[in-house]
Amino acid sequence: MSHKIITIARQFGSGGHEVAQKLSELLDIPLYDRSLVEMAAEKMGQSPIKVEEVDESALTTFLASYQISKEPNSVTGYGLSLNDSTYVTQTIIIETLARKGPCVIVGRCGDYVLRSYPNLIDVFLCASIEDRTRRIMERYSFSKKDAINAIKSTDRRRKTYYENYTHRKWGSIDSHQMLFNLSRLGMDKTVDIIKRMYERP
Repeated sequence: MSHKIITIARQFGSGGHEVAQKLSELLDIPLYDRSLVEMAAEKMGQSPIKVEEVDESALTTFLASYQISKEPNSVTGYGLSLNDSTYVTQTIIIETLARKGPCVIVGRCGDYVLRSYPNLIDVFLCASIEDRTRRIMERYSFSKKDAINAIKSTDRRRKTYYENYTHRKWGSIDSHQMLFNLSRLGMDKTVDIIKRMYERP
């Protein structure tokens, strides 16, 4: 496979989805973000609402033993929690999508799943708490307090999920090829840098 794949990990409210969307449009390649939830749900024979609840979430080992589904999963069978089943299923989907052609994949440990892929462009996006709070307040009509709480809880969930399944540190330069601070670079410049990397022979 000679085509390139872009994976984007991100802090909540940093603008990760917007960056991915702009790259998808400019490069004319598919974007897979929340659609991975629906694809996983369909493959597992589960409700998208159920899968949405555990998306990018990991249970502690203690809790997982109490969360084993009593219904068989069409991909993983019996014995795994819905959280683990979702991770395994999304991993299979991400690997399949990567084989099909170039694309942008947001979250879901995409960088780790495709870590051996030779043409991977793996980035982590962050931004100041002020910019992230403002973006979440505007997007969801949250109060400042609710926006900050949402940022803290979502980042904590994503961090736990990533570190549980990859055994790497979320948001670390040791875990990702590149880190971009959108508060410093801005949306357009960040998109342009990643786009140039993608287009480079």
